[in-house]
Amino acid sequence: MLEGSYLVSRDLPCACEQESKWIYYAFHVIEHSKGKRPLEDVADIGLRKSSKLLDALEKEETMQCLHDLSLSQEEQSDKQHDSGTHSDSSSLIHQIGRDLSINCLLHCSRSDYGSISSLNQSFRSLIQSGELYRLRRQMGIIEHWVYFSCNLLEWEAFDPILRRWMHLPTMTSNECFMCSDKESLAVGTELLVFGKEIEYHVIYKYSILTNSWSSGMKTNTPRCLFGSASLGEIAIVAGGCDSRGNILSSAELYNSETGTWETLPSMNKPRKLCSGVFMDGKFYVIGGVGVGNSTVLTCGEVYDLKARSWIEVPDMYPARNRGAGANDALAAAKAPPLLAVVKNELYAAYYAENELWKYDKGRNLWITIGRLPEHATSMNGWGLAFRACGDQLIVIGGPRALNGGFIEINSWEPTEGAPNWNLLGRKHSGNFVYNCAVMGC
Repeated sequence: MLEGSYLVSRDLPCACEQESKWIYYAFHVIEHSKGKRPLEDVADIGLRKSSKLLDALEKEETMQCLHDLSLSQEEQSDKQHDSGTHSDSSSLIHQIGRDLSINCLLHCSRSDYGSISSLNQSFRSLIQSGELYRLRRQMGIIEHWVYFSCNLLEWEAFDPILRRWMHLPTMTSNECFMCSDKESLAVGTELLVFGKEIEYHVIYKYSILTNSWSSGMKTNTPRCLFGSASLGEIAIVAGGCDSRGNILSSAELYNSETGTWETLPSMNKPRKLCSGVFMDGKFYVIGGVGVGNSTVLTCGEVYDLKARSWIEVPDMYPARNRGAGANDALAAAKAPPLLAVVKNELYAAYYAENELWKYDKGRNLWITIGRLPEHATSMNGWGLAFRACGDQLIVIGGPRALNGGFIEINSWEPTEGAPNWNLLGRKHSGNFVYNCAVMGC
């Protein structure tokens, strides 16, 4: 019998009733996890999905179905235990098997994983193992969250889909690390924060699998003020300064699956305060300051991961982008270039004029395509975050005031026209953005 969009059983025999429930719950979870509603007119899908209330109800129903599945499994397990038989706990929801159970979870939002892991030990072990995220990456299922810090040891996450703010556990470190220059990088399921303690550089790692911080990881060459970018489970850091202030040309690749650092061939020129991006499957280092703290580098360098070699790109980031009439002696006081890549197209936030620029690869020049959001304020580029978030560009920043300012997150999906920024969220903050990274998993 059909009632609305739900399957309703009537007068089921006792022997079949529990099995019917398992089949219904599994079917319901799969349909909701795919973003579909059973027996729904196709013409109504777009209209229904535009309703935040219905989206919230869908999410609640999906979680309830998973909860009911878990309870059904526990009830069955208890019955089997009482009768002297045992089920395979590795199947998760053993009535539908491990593969189908995982398929349900792969299509759930990663924001649900915390609740799902609390259902029982089997779900918790699966989620904390990282297997779901590896399978999601293979299937091209990626959700991007924004991680940023407006306080020295405090980090927050923002889900742009649900537009929800989340507070991460507080970092535990000494005052020296708290006050040192810090870089951040999101790779795989990890958020890495680089800084310096009393004598040594240190990396703090936050894992979304355990919702906790740890330390002890080290690069082969300790550094700060470097350029970096990630691509799936790998990341590359290049340039920067060592503990004595020497500007570096070395580079390293980090694999988050193995937790190891691999030394790469060195760049052609040492540089610090540079930026890094992945574009067309290659890693680019752009801009920065060269040896002597007074030379603004206008060239970029591109690293081919297959050929394992660097090629210099002249005039890829002209000095005028650092501000008209800028004094090279003050170059070290300016922020690194604010760059982001969406759909293999490179964009820059030109903070001196509050403009958004796009890079023309064929002609090796920058084109002004519009304005940044109204409240994209900064101090020589510091305090403003400009990142790619999936298929969107995001700008994070806002004004500071005596009675407290605020932080805004604005997004725009690049099109042929001028940017039309969409306000995703706003919250009060007395500080600007110190560090920011986007994690896609």
